[in-house]
Amino acid sequence: MQKSSPIMAIFKDNNFDIKNNMLLIIALILARSLFFLHSARRGEYMQKLSIAVVGGGLAGCECALRLARSGHTVELFEQKPLFRSPAHVSDHLAELVCSNSLRSDEPTSGVGLLKAEMRALGSQFMEAADACRVPAGKALAVDREAFARSMSERVEAEANIRLVRQQVQSLDDAALEPFKGEGRAVIVAAGPMASDGLSASLAGALGEKHCYFYDAIAPIIWTHSLNMDIVFRASRYGQENGEAEGEGDYLNCPMSREEYEVFYQALLDAQKVAAHEFEQEKHFEGCMPVETLAERGHRTLTFGPLKPVGFVDPRTGRRPWAILQLRAENANSDTCNLVGCQTKLTQGEQARVFRLVPGLEKAEFARFGSMHRNTYVNAPHVLDADLSLKARPGIYLAGQITGVEGYVESAASGLWLALLLDARARGIDLERPPAESAFGALLGHLQTPAKRFQPSNAHFGLMPDLGERARKKDRKALYSARAQEAFAPWLHELKTAGLA
Repeated sequence: MQKSSPIMAIFKDNNFDIKNNMLLIIALILARSLFFLHSARRGEYMQKLSIAVVGGGLAGCECALRLARSGHTVELFEQKPLFRSPAHVSDHLAELVCSNSLRSDEPTSGVGLLKAEMRALGSQFMEAADACRVPAGKALAVDREAFARSMSERVEAEANIRLVRQQVQSLDDAALEPFKGEGRAVIVAAGPMASDGLSASLAGALGEKHCYFYDAIAPIIWTHSLNMDIVFRASRYGQENGEAEGEGDYLNCPMSREEYEVFYQALLDAQKVAAHEFEQEKHFEGCMPVETLAERGHRTLTFGPLKPVGFVDPRTGRRPWAILQLRAENANSDTCNLVGCQTKLTQGEQARVFRLVPGLEKAEFARFGSMHRNTYVNAPHVLDADLSLKARPGIYLAGQITGVEGYVESAASGLWLALLLDARARGIDLERPPAESAFGALLGHLQTPAKRFQPSNAHFGLMPDLGERARKKDRKALYSARAQEAFAPWLHELKTAGLA
């Protein structure tokens, strides 16, 4: 039963003299107004939003879960299993289509710092990733099947989320109409491989062509097919750090100089999958195909993904000339990923070339590598600071399509948008995280105009300069310490407002 207002109770008292008690009435009204203002600041009163999220990937799931758990209603549109992009194979939400690695978990790296900040904010993405962790040294890698299943279960169990298995064809799709207007929002988190119809609609709304780059995926092989007489388990510098023989998070294929020469030449000569004639083939630096790296020079790979430093071949007792590492794909370690070997070679050539690596002579491929086109927008030009389209207010973007690059960064953009919309519903003007933090620096990248805007991972180069001289080996620790110091009071403000 609804309680009556104390002020209204006074008015209804027949013995109450309104004229002679006007000051008391004004005081009561002011007190009640201050109470509501204080409550709004603490996030106790809010406008319940009705939101459509298009895309059940990392950003879409993270955003939907945060909004739903904050009390808003969400319809999450996912086109699978009715339609799939060339890179998707699972029916689960939050599918990891490339590597199963979320990269470094060290706070002295940009992405490691971003992970720590997301954990502090209660990220469901990070909670699921930590629960599905597989051995990967200082990196955070996950069992991709278990991770996607965990995220799917979280979404399906959330009462405020309605999962709709339907392809949204455009920004003006009839399914989105109920989510336009006051107290409503449309969030496009369709990822860099959005359907042709939605991509065309977005391009039309922006009045310009999308930017894009090509992304390559590394092969996955069955562990039982490895030649363990050659392949050995160890972590980089593991022996120096007291690691016993046969321990470590990675399997390693050592190569002599002669074996590397054969593999290197085969990479250069192998047949590759060509891009469309009308498209320029552009690659994101962090996902460069291994054969493209090889074209840069004879030793590029041995100073890059195949660098042998920190390893000793148990057969020879010496450091190999090159080493190809294998990272477990799942908790059972029955499949493994060829680290740093993302490729656009044809499938037949992949089998031929990678079987030249010692230990992979009879490798069986669980999944061949492939290449796909990633689309993103010129964020500083087309997005407002709240990630809404300047040309279409009320429609927001989240995920890699905004111009962030990487699994963690994609989920972070979805988390930020959810926090922002929830704050607005509570009458709170939420400030962006400090520029010195990993979160704030990444969001700042999306608002920094550039002659040729490019996607970016989280890294210290996005942050303001330290403003002091420091030795190169100390700079990462200094950036990290400053970021943590700046992020803490911002996080405290969120918690005080009831947003975290």
